[in-house]
Amino acid sequence: MRTLSAATWPAAPRMAVCGSGTQLQAAGVLCRTLQGHGHWVNTMALSTDYALRTGAFEPAEATVNAQDLQGSLQELKERALSRYNLVRGQGPERLVSGSDDFTLFLWSPAEDKKPLARMTGHQALINQVLFSPDSRIVASASFDKSIKLWDGRTGRYLASLRGHVAAVYQIAWSADSRLLVSGSSDSTLKVWDVKAQKLATDLPGHADEVYAVDWSPDGQRVASGGKDKCLRMGRAMVHQTLLQSRCSLHCVPPELKSSTWSIGCHCTCPGSLSL
Repeated sequence: MRTLSAATWPAAPRMAVCGSGTQLQAAGVLCRTLQGHGHWVNTMALSTDYALRTGAFEPAEATVNAQDLQGSLQELKERALSRYNLVRGQGPERLVSGSDDFTLFLWSPAEDKKPLARMTGHQALINQVLFSPDSRIVASASFDKSIKLWDGRTGRYLASLRGHVAAVYQIAWSADSRLLVSGSSDSTLKVWDVKAQKLATDLPGHADEVYAVDWSPDGQRVASGGKDKCLRMGRAMVHQTLLQSRCSLHCVPPELKSSTWSIGCHCTCPGSLSL
């Protein structure tokens, strides 16, 4: 089996591995195989991924300058567990997988090897899937130039976000689950207002395909990397603007629309970060 990606389970020494099928392993022993996809499994995500990534760090309490977490190791562990349990809720963790067969599957792998839902609609292979930090929505990025949104519990289709003119490679959520940023083969990053289900703004700057994108857990910065050999970073002022106004592109400051996100950039406009 050709392995393409992997994700680690928190509560027990298990690992889910993507390949021609999805497998769960415990202590090095295969315990379950999840079958259903007709081609390679390219990507997968856990409903608790964001809580596992941020641990005891609470994005809602973040400032522009990162602060060291206060408290003993035991207190931090308890805080991280509390945040994990809040996102997980009463049910088991869910797993979503995306494949070259254009489909997604929603699983509850700790309980059943049968999928909860088969999610169809993409017209090309799926590059990435991600649960929102609150686990309510799944976003999927595809070579069909679109991003699709799905209900994180049932797998029900919610909306398609269209605007890229080439394959969408990667996506990243803001900490509050209200915004989504995408990177594409068309050399642009786009910020989407998830509630309004439409484009908020474009983030120009790359000269070629954008392969990687991420949003910092404190919500203040977005980073992207591309074929132009550049890593670009910028303060996500658009985030604060959208949260204050709950509208879209016309509320974004003009200086942000035209700013270049680049390490080493000496621009002083609010949309740029000089390192």
